[in-house]
Amino acid sequence: MTKIINSTSDQETAQVSDQVKCLIEKMGQKEYNLSELMSLLDLLHCATFQRNYLNPALEAGLIERMLPDKPKSPKQKYRLKNDDFEKY
Repeated sequence: MTKIINSTSDQETAQVSDQVKCLIEKMGQKEYNLSELMSLLDLLHCATFQRNYLNPALEAGLIERMLPDKPKSPKQKYRLKNDDFEKY
């Protein structure tokens, strides 16, 4: 049973990494608000986008908030943190 749990965790980790990579590849060198990022990926559900794409990318340091002191601001925008994302 432990092997099943571990392989599920590994699979979920790989899936998240692929999702984050997809987001990063589509972003380019521009600033985006939340709805613009979701449109890049043709996603409609905000909570799923944040959980599977945005938060992992932020935690990995691949993208950054333009208003870091106001993470929930309606004026919040995001951009690539640096050009060195290919290693992920």
